[in-house]
Amino acid sequence: LTGISREQRAFQYLLAHAIPGDPHHVLQTFDQWCYHCEHLSCVGPAKGRIVERLLLERAPLRVLELGTYCGYGTVLLAQGLLPGARLYTVEGDPQHAAVAEKVIRLAGFDEQTVELIVGPSEEVIPQLREKHGLTKADLVFMDHWKRCYLRDLQLLESHQLLAEGATILADNVLFPGAPHFLQYAKTCGKYHCKVHRASLEY
Repeated sequence: LTGISREQRAFQYLLAHAIPGDPHHVLQTFDQWCYHCEHLSCVGPAKGRIVERLLLERAPLRVLELGTYCGYGTVLLAQGLLPGARLYTVEGDPQHAAVAEKVIRLAGFDEQTVELIVGPSEEVIPQLREKHGLTKADLVFMDHWKRCYLRDLQLLESHQLLAEGATILADNVLFPGAPHFLQYAKTCGKYHCKVHRASLEY
């Protein structure tokens, strides 16, 4: 009715309540909005702990996120990066990307740390090396359209964008589900698979 999207409303709440330059507080404020005001399909704090643990264990220098949405996952990933590490995040929806850009900068991350790329993942992935300077990703976080997971993983493979021993973290593979991706990951012989049990966001 207001003509303002749910994502923009969430950002207005962040502007009013979050501490600029404090990524942890930005995420907490996001969580407050999603618990008490309107649901957004962000990673959320429960699954966020899995992401944080993997970042600590793997200490990746080059991270690729597919599906920026509002920037929640981006801020979560960026706050766990080592000094000098870089995050590339890809969002196909320009309106979501516009919100995410503001959220990422509000949290205190500049373009040297987080590069937001707007465009369909199937078009962006083949350009990552030439256009954006991503030679190999140490960690890939997939949180975009589930039907694109398998296609995009195979695109990353065919363009040799995965570092040796790279970690692929994919959200919501059981529900709403990405069965073809899951079957491929388990049976192709290239990956060791682990399913992390979690509830839906918020």
